[in-house]
Amino acid sequence: MGAFVNALPGAVGLGLIWGIMAIGVYITFRVLDFADLTVDGTFATGGAALVMSMIAGCNIYLALIIAFAAGCVAGLITGILNTQLGIPPILAGILTQLALYSINLRILGKSNQPISAYNYNLIASMTNIKQAIIVVSLFVVAIIAILYWFFGTEIGHSIRATGSNHNMAKANGININIAKIIALVLSNGIVALAGGLFAQYQGFSDINMGRGAIVVGLAAVIIGEVIFGKIFKNFALRLLAVAFGGIIYYIVMQFVISLGLNTDDLKLLTAIIVAIFLGVPYLKNKYAETHVKMPKAEKEVKE
Repeated sequence: MGAFVNALPGAVGLGLIWGIMAIGVYITFRVLDFADLTVDGTFATGGAALVMSMIAGCNIYLALIIAFAAGCVAGLITGILNTQLGIPPILAGILTQLALYSINLRILGKSNQPISAYNYNLIASMTNIKQAIIVVSLFVVAIIAILYWFFGTEIGHSIRATGSNHNMAKANGININIAKIIALVLSNGIVALAGGLFAQYQGFSDINMGRGAIVVGLAAVIIGEVIFGKIFKNFALRLLAVAFGGIIYYIVMQFVISLGLNTDDLKLLTAIIVAIFLGVPYLKNKYAETHVKMPKAEKEVKE
């Protein structure tokens, strides 16, 4: 138990970073209703772009902007594949993700590239977890504030309308293709930014560090919705719930690891957690509908 308590700050720091990534997933998954699998590649792209930018002499803030921009380009490609070439969302994301593996390898020059906090001026490193938590928390607040403002604008409302009912949005004169592209660009930019924060936090960028990122992002989204959904109604608070979902996910993971689970089984555990949180609300609603309809049917028979 002592090991678990000692590991909590690290779990919170990781959870916050993945919470930012999950906010990017939330934009496509919930707001746009677009199953985007690009993020597995974009997360690694952000890490690779940040590490190589800093090695080339950029400061950390410029490197984060470059990481964000790289993610935006990846989202743009997925958007074009879907809207201009008519490729289905899932397949468009898979194609971009597949291409990004080679691109990320080109950026890094090899499969793994270290970046030490002792040699570079990093703002969120696990060598100083307290500072990392504060810095990433500020990023979370800033991102939520910017997104809350953005989705209150005309463009933001267009994206939300497209996600709610793209046929109705199109009938009302909204260019749904542009709305999709903007949402995908923004989403993948945020995911890549999270990848950049994660790379400096762990001290290296790896070609495989984004593998399974979509599942972790979905886990954070679902956990946040299930736990805080009835409390947090405001859009900004929903985004905050997603960030909290990332923290809760990593605390649970840390607790399970402290019980002696083989780390090779973490992906399996993640898939099970997501399946449970996705399936339970559905089964709960189905159960409620069944027990509401049955008494009514019985009543009608008696009458």
